[in-house]
Amino acid sequence: MSDTVWGGDQLDLDAYLARIGYEGERTPTEATLRELHARHAAAFGFENLEIILGRPVPLDLKSLQEKMVGRRRGGYCYEQNLLYAAALDRLGFRVSGLGARIRMGESKIRPVTHALLKVRLDGEDWITDVGFGGEALLAPVPLREGIEVRQGGWTFGLVREAPEGAEGADTACGTWVLRSRHEDGWFDLYAFGPEARYPADYGVFNYYISSHPRSPFTGRLVVQQPGPDLRRTLIGTELTLTRPDWSRVVRQVPAEELPAVLESDFGLVLDERDAAELVALHREQPVA
Repeated sequence: MSDTVWGGDQLDLDAYLARIGYEGERTPTEATLRELHARHAAAFGFENLEIILGRPVPLDLKSLQEKMVGRRRGGYCYEQNLLYAAALDRLGFRVSGLGARIRMGESKIRPVTHALLKVRLDGEDWITDVGFGGEALLAPVPLREGIEVRQGGWTFGLVREAPEGAEGADTACGTWVLRSRHEDGWFDLYAFGPEARYPADYGVFNYYISSHPRSPFTGRLVVQQPGPDLRRTLIGTELTLTRPDWSRVVRQVPAEELPAVLESDFGLVLDERDAAELVALHREQPVA
């Protein structure tokens, strides 16, 4: 992929690396990839604030840097993975984009709406995805059939499925499925194929997800932060803390406390205008 695809030549790499707290080598190695993924995931919260405040979600790199690096905000999958892809590209990694169908434990076929990345490294493909939210990977995963990896207190796996309607077919031609081990067994997160996706594709997906009334992100606040030993999720005004033993603490957050919770629990810093609009919006939708 050339610089013109992912925009690595337009990235303020020093500012991005400072934002995520990375001080390591700037070479395209497995160690660098692992550290970048982990630090990006820890630094940027998954959030849809622009959407619920009635604003567009631009995906050009200048806008992403200004929002996520300059204003210390987060973003959802397209924003997160496009900024991350630019950094990987700038550091010399061979990056390509992929598209996934969200499953979240269900078998019904949804449209391709999720963005993730593939990196070719030392003759092997790796999946690296910093934009999935609450159950996001904390590190890259080799793209291998049947692999299981432990990341902090969580376990992920990759399997391949035969093409739809092709009983007994070779799974080598089928779909990859990223899974998470839950307390009652494996839980499908999303399914993806080999077709390369580009920023232009993500722009189309982004328009649908940020504007369609049936999108899961247009009608309620969604903020998530995965961590090695704790997953934080804020849906509307309900804050849930989940630990690897699947114990949960749930509480309702009053509208006036939302900006403070976003900063303390998710590292999202809102300016005065955004904080006021967020509080006003949720005062109009009181906690049940």
